[in-house]
Amino acid sequence: MIIDRQWVVRNLGFDPISTPAPTATFAVAAAASPSGSAEDLRREIIDFDSDAPSGREFLAFTTATGLSRFTDIPWPKGLAPKTGNAPGGSPASPLPKADVLVVTWTVDEGHALSRVLTPGKDSRNDYRSYTHKFASISKKMRPGCPALQAKRLGAYWTTKIDGKSVVVFKSDSHMSQDGPQLPNIDVWRQIISEVRPKLVITTGTAGGIGKDFEVGDVVVSPIVRFDCTAKFKNKQVDGQPIATSHYSSAAVRAKHFASARALFKANAGQLPKDNTRPPKIAKVSPKNLAASVVTTDFFGFDTSNDHFHLQGLGDVSEMGDAVLGLVAEEMGDQAPRWVAVRNVSDPQIKAEGTLKEQAALAAQIYKGFGRWSSVCSAIVCWALIVAE
Repeated sequence: MIIDRQWVVRNLGFDPISTPAPTATFAVAAAASPSGSAEDLRREIIDFDSDAPSGREFLAFTTATGLSRFTDIPWPKGLAPKTGNAPGGSPASPLPKADVLVVTWTVDEGHALSRVLTPGKDSRNDYRSYTHKFASISKKMRPGCPALQAKRLGAYWTTKIDGKSVVVFKSDSHMSQDGPQLPNIDVWRQIISEVRPKLVITTGTAGGIGKDFEVGDVVVSPIVRFDCTAKFKNKQVDGQPIATSHYSSAAVRAKHFASARALFKANAGQLPKDNTRPPKIAKVSPKNLAASVVTTDFFGFDTSNDHFHLQGLGDVSEMGDAVLGLVAEEMGDQAPRWVAVRNVSDPQIKAEGTLKEQAALAAQIYKGFGRWSSVCSAIVCWALIVAE
């Protein structure tokens, strides 16, 4: 599928170019300004909260729906997530040990993941803040980044699925936001060492690469790669350049993917009406680098003229998952298995108008459907946990 302005009109009820959304619908005011940058739009995607005042304004202005429309998922008998009690200790305590660690990133991804995996506990309103070693790690962060503004590294809760213990972590640390010292690496090292999981899942939204993806499709990849052509082009970690590095883990356990696809149906009606089929799950081989998750160091997205040269690099692009691969590579034989689970929040964009206008389309599509596509990837996380 290729997205154009008319697609946005049909599915969100307005044209972001001729009739821009009001400033009140933006979490980041600069992103609404004609002089706003691509980085402002990236921060808008991270901070946008459909449950906040700006989110409610967006829902009122558009035809998008909020998670108040969420339909409880009809889990197979005995396999429903069981939300844990309040974690012990304090925000400054280490994370609890668990069989699985699931990490997500943006505010609306957190809302969706918590609806699915920790029913009754929302990532913004209920999760326990996590500040362990924040004072030392935050010294590496640039002023104004989300973690410094939140005064924490993230927030978490626990759940159980099919007898497996799970820590669900909403990160406030981001590769794209923390600054040139990449303290997100330190955060990954720390939370993995504390939880000691058998499996780590990084999950959330991404831009689809190529014409085959629609909003809500999920890519499940044990192979990730950096595509750093901007701020981290010359970055080295422990003396090694990372700009084009790639990392792989064990093959994906897909035993319950058919069940996951069936469970999508409960909320698929909230996805774009232009979708031509139910959301699919694309399972990637650990050896298939051309279908990997691509981690960029710029706000890139696939366009019909391949402006950012993403085609052929992977199935989806985002801005952080390769950091997990890097940290696991460092750990060697002590590393847990890991997988990136990314849902398509914005498919390929038609190369019409300016690049800035194309970026605005991508950002508005995320704001309209990012939480609903994230429900799909959260269900896939459930399927992977059950398969443990």
